Amino acid sequence: MMAEVQVPAADDDIDDSKYVSGLPGILGIIDVGIARIEAVLLAIGVLLMAFNTIANVVGRYVFGNSLYFSEELNQALIILITFAGISYAARHGRHIRMSAIFDATSPAIRKPLMILIAVVTAAAMFLLTWYSVEYVMSQAGRGRLLPAMQIPVWWIIVWAPLGFFLTGLQYSLTAIKNVLHENIWLSTSTMEGYDDPREEEV
Repeated sequence: MMAEVQVPAADDDIDDSKYVSGLPGILGIIDVGIARIEAVLLAIGVLLMAFNTIANVVGRYVFGNSLYFSEELNQALIILITFAGISYAARHGRHIRMSAIFDATSPAIRKPLMILIAVVTAAAMFLLTWYSVEYVMSQAGRGRLLPAMQIPVWWIIVWAPLGFFLTGLQYSLTAIKNVLHENIWLSTSTMEGYDDPREEEV
């Protein structure tokens, strides 16, 4: 077993620009790379959506004309934020979990159970990546365009396979981290447990 890497107790206020992986070698590089991609996609998506919405409101009420492409652009950005966000949530262990059975088991059982959960979830994400790639390719073959922006529809749904793939990588890295380290990890940056010990009491 490798020595434990010290991580912050609370994951809510993590600065992703300073994220340092606890995984060794190339795995750590991949982990940090995914964190950077997630942060950039989410930041760009949220900022563009805010700017687009504000500009549309100002245009409508000040100049009397809305941005003709505003609704379509926001739809595209929602897709980007959603599928970049699933990987981000997986990194910080923030996905909804049905943990009643998991919490009731002993730590000796939790460890292999968490590895199994991470592996199965990663496999499901990679399967969804495959299906979403097929869907994107089918949409690209149809040649449909967005009415206002006149760009191919598949351009805005290409984020789905990317998001599923990054999430699959994240859960794969979580499984590896649980194999290499002694504690139980919900993600590569979040240790299993509760901030308030009373929350864990049954």
